[in-house]
Amino acid sequence: MIPMSLAEIAAAVDGRISETADPEAIVTGGIEYDSRKVGPGGLFLALPGEQVDGHDFAAKAAAQGAVATIASREIDSAAIYVDDALRAVAALARTVARRSAATVIGVTGSNGKTSTKDLVGQLCASLGPTVATEGNFNNELGHPYTVCRVGPATRYLVLELAARGLGHITELCEIAPPDIGVVLNVGISHLDGFGSIETTAQAKSELPRFLAPEGTAILNADDPRVARMAESTRAQVITFGIRSGADIAAADVEPGDGRHRFTLRTPDGEASVELRLWGGHHVYNALAAAAVAWRLGASPDHIAERLSEAGRQSERRMDVFTLPDGTTVIDDSYNANPASMGAAIRTLGQLPTAGRRIAVLGLMGDLEEQSTECHRRVGEQASEAGIDELIAVGDGTQPIISGADGVAATTHVPDQTAAIELLRKRLRPGDTVLVKGSRHRTWDVADHLRAKEDNDQ
Repeated sequence: MIPMSLAEIAAAVDGRISETADPEAIVTGGIEYDSRKVGPGGLFLALPGEQVDGHDFAAKAAAQGAVATIASREIDSAAIYVDDALRAVAALARTVARRSAATVIGVTGSNGKTSTKDLVGQLCASLGPTVATEGNFNNELGHPYTVCRVGPATRYLVLELAARGLGHITELCEIAPPDIGVVLNVGISHLDGFGSIETTAQAKSELPRFLAPEGTAILNADDPRVARMAESTRAQVITFGIRSGADIAAADVEPGDGRHRFTLRTPDGEASVELRLWGGHHVYNALAAAAVAWRLGASPDHIAERLSEAGRQSERRMDVFTLPDGTTVIDDSYNANPASMGAAIRTLGQLPTAGRRIAVLGLMGDLEEQSTECHRRVGEQASEAGIDELIAVGDGTQPIISGADGVAATTHVPDQTAAIELLRKRLRPGDTVLVKGSRHRTWDVADHLRAKEDNDQ
């Protein structure tokens, strides 16, 4: 964190300094809500919880070197007292962002936010000290927590901007106003919060609309809803795409073994990219990241080299590994919506395999009245991709089976335990298996396969 005295922090969060704290003491470390991570010069954020109350660990944090604790009830160690700890960390993040000279890059979209943010973070790190959202820690705690990690030397701050309703992205932008805003796509997701794809587009457009005239909006030219956002932003617009005449484009795209190759085209020249990431959807993610790096002054050769070196940084996202018996596992189980499910199924269909292609698919959540049709379409996509066997897991996934007429073997199972038992019986050496579903709905299946990898070594 940018060094600040307790008096400055108290003013930023509208808090009261305890009598046991020194207002002139300087916080030089980071802010942490996990007392185990607090170090000398740090600031501890005590969050009340249903099972664990952070206030109970304030003394431990102090013993580990915390200068003070942001607290909402009385504690024995040095404290800054506030009414609401989450509001306090957001207010502190605003102050950190104002004091920082870092270029702020915001990434949003219905699909691919985390993977693209990871690519942008790796490219930016090749240009200077970078702070980026960890995993998809992008909620009301994770966003300001990430901003507060910015230090005096930070040149780039890469933030994943998620929303479940209108106004959410604007609220995040107000904490750390982006200089560069990336919109990847608009798809069917979180309909419980948005209600329709049109409302989703309106929510995602909050990012380019927020940008100042001197800012830059990076927009997917191949997504009509995103491309139209150029009309509503005051910022400079840079486009990326494959099918259109975009500023940053991919030509001669080849699937390879599932890790795609393409020629990166920029206004400054061309360079060859060979991705280490699995799946064709990463071509768009890579183009978005390339557009950011090009905007920051990187050459096409530098961008292509770094994209070709970039790896997966977040768990359960297109994590491809091979078991000792030659079975290949695609763990894309972190989350799912119609677009990401389709992308994962296409990847399974493209991967070379000595055996069968098997898809273990869980429910896609938050689809409301469109759930049946969206799940039926998943079955159709499995048929189109040449999947050999499909296992649909849990209630609500029956339409996947009804749509999968072209799949030779289809089975609906009630839960993950049943899916694991079925895999034990049917999985053969050389098969390739995809595991995907909305949060937690296929995690046990993926973990079972990963444990098999570890146990069979």
